[in-house]
Amino acid sequence: MNQRTVPALVLALGLFTLAGCSSPTVITLNDGREIQAVDKPDYDEDSGFYEFEQLDGKRAKVNKDQVRTIKEL
Repeated sequence: MNQRTVPALVLALGLFTLAGCSSPTVITLNDGREIQAVDKPDYDEDSGFYEFEQLDGKRAKVNKDQVRTIKEL
């Protein structure tokens, strides 16, 4: 192996590891609408909202009472 191969392999392994950490999620609301999130939403007990990042990169919040299901894709 040459000097460029080892760092390239380490970088590739790191990217694959990070990519495996997030799994897209679909949040289904009580009215039937579906919202796609980049990863599993975080629930904030103090506010009663699920917080998540949408596919377009924008952060969003949904009230817990509006959520029917949360499923990983």
